[in-house]
Amino acid sequence: MTEITVAALQLAFSADIDANIANVSRLVREAAAKGAQVILPPELFEGEYFCRVEDEGLFSNAKPTAEHKAVLAMQALAADLKVSIPTSFFEADGPHHYNSLAMIGPDGKIQGVYRKSHIPDGPGYEEKFYFRPGNTGFKVWDGPAKLGVGICWDQWYPETARALMLMGAEVLFYPTAIGSEPHDTSLDTARLWRRAMVGHAVSNVVPVVAANRVGVEHGQTFYGTSFITDERGDVLAELNREEEGVITATLDLDRVKRHRAAFGFFRDRRPELYGRLTADI
Repeated sequence: MTEITVAALQLAFSADIDANIANVSRLVREAAAKGAQVILPPELFEGEYFCRVEDEGLFSNAKPTAEHKAVLAMQALAADLKVSIPTSFFEADGPHHYNSLAMIGPDGKIQGVYRKSHIPDGPGYEEKFYFRPGNTGFKVWDGPAKLGVGICWDQWYPETARALMLMGAEVLFYPTAIGSEPHDTSLDTARLWRRAMVGHAVSNVVPVVAANRVGVEHGQTFYGTSFITDERGDVLAELNREEEGVITATLDLDRVKRHRAAFGFFRDRRPELYGRLTADI
C-alpha cells in the first residue's frame, strides 16, 4: 500500500509580505507536524489579491523566481521540514510577468516552475492586465506521488485536469484566490467552484486538494471553503468560509489506482474523436 498525506492551508492576507510569509510558515509547520508530505498554500499568498484593480505601480512587486521572498522562504522551510510546497508567486522574467508556481521539493530545491495557463479578465479579477498566459505547458512533478498543479482559473477547465492525468498525475492541487463578484453581489460562486473540482476528481478518479484565502480585502470577500476530496469526489476534509487553519488527509494511492482502472475512463477514451477540442472556435 502506498499512502501520501496532503494538506491545504487557508488564511487571510495583508499588504505586508513578511507577515504573510510568517503566517503561512506557521501553518506549514503545523501541517508538517500532522504528517503532511505535500502542503499547499493559497494563490499569491505574498500579499493581498492585487488583481482587483489595474495599477501599473504593482508590477514592481513581481520578482524573478530565484529572488522572490515567498519562494526563498518556502525553500528554506521545505528543506527544514522535508516536505514539498507548491508555492504560488508573482513572477518577473525580463519584461514579462506571470502568475507562477514553483514546485519546491523536500530538499528545498525548485523542481520546476509552472506558469498559469488560463488568465481571467473580469470585474475584481483583472489578471490579464498583469499576467501573460503561461508558456510552460502543464506540469507534473515527482514527489511522494506524481503531483499535478493548476492555478485558480485553471481549475475550472476539464482540459487542465485531463491533461495532467495523461501526464501521469496521481493527485491534483489547485491554489486559489476567489471570492465575491463585484459586478453581481447576488452571485456566490463558492458552490460552483467546489463542484467544478469535485467533477475533476470523479471523471479522472483522482484526489483533489484546493486551497483558498479568506477575509475581506478592500470590499472584496474571499470565501475560503478549502477542501480535500478522494478519488470519488467525497470530501475528506474542509474549512468553512471564515476560519483560518490547516486541513490534512491521507490518500491510499494503490486504492486510487485500482478504482481508476475499474472505472475504465482512460481505457474507453476515443482521442481520434476529440479533434474539435483543439480546433479554434
